[in-house]
Amino acid sequence: MITPKFRPLTFGVTRITLRDGAPGTQYLQAEQPLTAYPERISDRLQHWAQTAPDRSFMARREKLADGSTGDWRHVTYAQAWAGARSIAQALIDRGLNAERPVVILSENDLEHATLALGCLVAGVPYVPTSPPYSLVSQDFDKLKHVMRTVTPGLVFAADAARYGKAIAAAVSADIEIVLTRGALEGRAVTRFADMAATAPTPAVDEAMAATGPDTITKFLFTSGSTKLPKAVINTQRMWCANQQQMAQSMPVLTDAPPILVDWLPWNHTFGGNHNFGMVIYHGGTMYIDDGKPTPALMGETLRNLREVAPTVYFNVPTGFEAIANAMKTDDALRKNLLSRVRMFFYAGAALAQPIWDSLYESEEREIGERIVMNTGLGMTESGPFAISVNSPNVRAGDLGVPTPGMVLKLVDMDGKTEVRYQGPNVTPGYWRAPQETAEAFDEEGFFKTGDAVKWIDETDIHQGLKFDGRIAEDFKLATGTFVSVGPLRAKIIAAGAPYIQDVVLTGINLKEVGAMVFPTAAVRTLSGLPASTAMADALSSAPVLAHFQTVLNTLAQTATGSANRIARLCLLAEPPTIDRGEITDKGSINQRAVLAHRADTVAALHDDGLNVILKPGT
Repeated sequence: MITPKFRPLTFGVTRITLRDGAPGTQYLQAEQPLTAYPERISDRLQHWAQTAPDRSFMARREKLADGSTGDWRHVTYAQAWAGARSIAQALIDRGLNAERPVVILSENDLEHATLALGCLVAGVPYVPTSPPYSLVSQDFDKLKHVMRTVTPGLVFAADAARYGKAIAAAVSADIEIVLTRGALEGRAVTRFADMAATAPTPAVDEAMAATGPDTITKFLFTSGSTKLPKAVINTQRMWCANQQQMAQSMPVLTDAPPILVDWLPWNHTFGGNHNFGMVIYHGGTMYIDDGKPTPALMGETLRNLREVAPTVYFNVPTGFEAIANAMKTDDALRKNLLSRVRMFFYAGAALAQPIWDSLYESEEREIGERIVMNTGLGMTESGPFAISVNSPNVRAGDLGVPTPGMVLKLVDMDGKTEVRYQGPNVTPGYWRAPQETAEAFDEEGFFKTGDAVKWIDETDIHQGLKFDGRIAEDFKLATGTFVSVGPLRAKIIAAGAPYIQDVVLTGINLKEVGAMVFPTAAVRTLSGLPASTAMADALSSAPVLAHFQTVLNTLAQTATGSANRIARLCLLAEPPTIDRGEITDKGSINQRAVLAHRADTVAALHDDGLNVILKPGT
């Protein structure tokens, strides 16, 4: 067997320590200690403004009148620092604070970034909110919940035309509205440009000096899988410690200022803490990608990656899938994207092994070696970075080892092992939710993640952990047999690639496991029907049914018992919706919400009440 060649990449954590606690409990941590880190992320912004003032901090393509995008508009570190100070003064003038923070409704852009930086300097928390709460939702319930929870003193949106309806429905008349462009009928608004023109006074320096490790930087809302979203408190200590942890786990970040081409939303911890913070911490440059891994927007991402070569690249599995498919035939994309990238990194959901293999094939063809695909495990409550792989020889489902400064508590939970977190990057709790905060931590102060793990190799703990599903998603069949949802779902997605977006498993307290499949748009191609064909018609076509029958039969051949045998399968034409909490805006499926909202479909699947149900061997 030929050992694959990888583009050189050093891993910071190579050895870990394991100690036993009470029965059924172990503690895991890196041998490498966490080194010193700054008290404030804003200190890093000021540092780069002084030492590299002309370096580009952030860039975004100009929006043209016809809706298309033009050339890149750059903001240097000196400009970012000056803009942050002006915004900070405007916030100080308004008397904003943690009780009356800033809520940001709109997507990633330069004004959003400047406002966030101004909040950091002034010590005023900001609340980047999921844009679909305003743009996709029909009832605005989650947006109203955000407003009730944080009681903002100021709400910002980029565009009145797109966000006006949400503002009218959810933002009370006594809250100041700041817009980049447009106006609201019957309501006074402040122009962002006017705020940004505020002259800073010595009060700005005094305000920043008054901030410290315990200062709240932002509230990030959870996805609200089973209840309304919770506001996770993020502090300066969390952010700075986590950036230093990342730097020690992934030394490539310290080799040179990183260059990112990034679409990941700043209302989510991956984009807004991990990547946004990485750029500030290391003096890097972020090119804001207005694309997204959807059929309508992926073209913009590919255009950007043909033009700007990142040094590290982050995406979710659906994004990497689209890139892997494009690189098979797009010579310009392969050449530019692979020209200087040192590391790929995915998070948010499992990356199917066929996608991984496709990326490797294009890399070896273009540059004669592979790019390391990094991943790990984390969550909003951990800053997010907590666990990451420490070898290029990674397989789907591998998580790796704890980052320096983190202690992982491994707790037996009825045959599963839950991983719990303790470290300087872990949240102190949920804003204005004392009961939920108390329930989130155990008696030793470890955050209970609900994630199950097991060893990659029990004979070599230094390889670390792999994912074993969400404990709350796992269920029992009527026989009492446990179904481990995470690994089985990943197996189905891999078997059906590239035609499966995600899968929700059924069969709670029933005799057998079923699967409800959300297909990808590529199913239309498989059907042989026009691209405009309705999804329901594509799914009922003979080629599509034949494909999924083959997938089901193949899975049945490798099943070892009722807990991992898919006995019945149906294809869903209606995609998961964010309004019902079935999917997050980064594309992660919510198994419990889908089961709750599609209970009739679940019942019909198991009672043979659907028009088309696939079963093994038929």
